[in-house]
Parts: sequence; C-alpha cells; structure tokens
Amino acid sequence: MRLRWKILICFLGVLIVLFIAGTVYIFTREPPPAKIVDAGPTGKRIDSDGVFGNYFPANGKEVQPAILVLGGSEGGLAIDVTRQALALQKSGYNALHLAYHNAPHKTGKMKNIPVEDFAKALDWLKTQDGVDSDRIGIIGYSKGAEAALLIATRYPGIRAIVAGMPSSVFWDGMSPESFVMSNASSTWLENGKSVASLPYGLPGGDGGMLSVFNKGLARLDEFPDAAIPIEKFKGDLLLVCGEVDNLWPSCLMSEQIIRRAKAEGGPAVRLLRYPDAGHGVMGIAAGESDKSIKMFARMGGTIESNNDARRDSWSKILAFFDEKLRQ
Repeated sequence: MRLRWKILICFLGVLIVLFIAGTVYIFTREPPPAKIVDAGPTGKRIDSDGVFGNYFPANGKEVQPAILVLGGSEGGLAIDVTRQALALQKSGYNALHLAYHNAPHKTGKMKNIPVEDFAKALDWLKTQDGVDSDRIGIIGYSKGAEAALLIATRYPGIRAIVAGMPSSVFWDGMSPESFVMSNASSTWLENGKSVASLPYGLPGGDGGMLSVFNKGLARLDEFPDAAIPIEKFKGDLLLVCGEVDNLWPSCLMSEQIIRRAKAEGGPAVRLLRYPDAGHGVMGIAAGESDKSIKMFARMGGTIESNNDARRDSWSKILAFFDEKLRQ
C-alpha cells in the first residue's frame, strides 16, 4: 500500500512539474516569425534608425502626399497590407508600410510596443524626397487601426486617418498572460511607461474571441483612461466596419468612437458599415484561393461578402484621402 502511495505521489509530482513547465513555456515563448514580404520592383526596404518597413514612393517628380500603412496582429510585413501600400502608390501617394512588431529589431509579442516607433516612422517619411510633409495620412486595420488612433491623439499634423475594424480603446497586450492575469502589460508604451489599457474578459462559453472583447468593454467604466481620447485628433477620420465581425465588435467600437467625438468636440467622423462583412471588411479584394482573404473569411462573413465590401470601401477610402490630402 505504501509503495502505491509513493508511486501515486511521484506521478502527481511529475504532472505538476510538467504543468508548470508547460505554462511557463506558453507564457514566455516568442511567436513564430511573421512574414516579411519583399518590397518588389516599385518599392525599397527601409531598415534605419528604428524604422523597418517597405517604402513605395509615388511616381513622378512632383511633391505628393504620404500615407503611413499599418497592419494588424499578424505582425511583420504581410501581403494583405502590402497590397494596400501598392494600391496607394499606384494612386499617386507615397506609402510606407511599417512593421511595428514581430519583425527585425521589434518586440515579438504584441505588447509594450513603443509609441515612439511610429513617431520615428512619420519623421522619416516627412523627410523623403517627393513627400509633402504637410499632407500626411495614416491607414490601419484591426490592431493597426488602434495604433493609428493612438498616433493621431499624440502626433500633431496628421490630416486624415482611415481606421478599418477599429478599436475604441487601448487594449492590454495580446499575449497569453493577458487573457488569464490581471495587471497584464499594455499593448503600448509611451516614454517607457504603459499606456492605460483595458483588460480582456475571461475566455469561456461559446462566444469565442468576440466574447472576450465584449466582456472587456462591459468593464470600461472601471478603466476610463483606456478609452481612446479621439477628441485630441485635429484631422478627419473615416471608419470601416463589418457587422458580422466575429473577432472583435468593430461596429460597436466604431459607434463608441463617434459618440465620444461628438460629446467631446472631436473630429468629423465618417463610418462605412457593411452588414454582411466581417473582420475582412477593409483591404484589397483578392481571389478566392488567396490565403489572406480565406483567413479573414473565418472571422465573419464569406469570401464574397468581404471582397464586395473591400471593393466598395477601397474606392471610398481613396476618395476620402483625395479629398483630405489633395485639396
């Protein structure tokens, strides 16, 4: 009997050690490297003074507006966002597709990302030949939209922002510990200190990731400083959302941005809202076999409905930038 107890105790001890080791591994391991798409024949790789990305200068010798292009939680320099930068270049804009996490010289996980990295990118962009430093815009989707609004409320002189599938708050960092621990790291750092952020709700039930964000937003009154102070942005803002977004409630958060802007004397805000699209509502339409569009279709809507929304919204995005940056 004693031998059996000893064996059982040893077995339980091994399980506990394995559990602890597994937990530590999950919390500390770096994510797999993100894709770094080549700049191609019309662009060039930038890796200088903390700025890593692909730059796509406008054709011709005339001075043109410039747009900072930001991807989401995929990190690196993904093909879906590269297509946006190339489309902007084709439309006569200087476009810098910036990598701000999970890329060389950047943090692997999406947490503690310095706000100063974006300021460096904008400063670099303004000094390039052919760039009109007084006509600068930003486009970003998902976490890139959160980043765009973060910059807009801190960096003066941005005239126009397009935020696709946006957030109305600054969230905790997107890392395993953030979903199970209180007082987790923020996504963003400013002057070495965490930007006030909103914790996620606890996972559980059948709501998937959407419920995690909805539960977090339900506690916003407890963390009022996490709300994006959109009233500090002095330019114009265009939001794009899909009503069947099942990753996070981008249309609900778009409404929150609009309400705050109106209540606090913030910027003029336009909203493009698509009832049949999901988290793939904004970008460049792609073929049905394209990996990026298939991935987005798993986050609400179908390939066809997301592509339809992308075609419609992209034409309106270009019209918005033309109106705000060329007149």
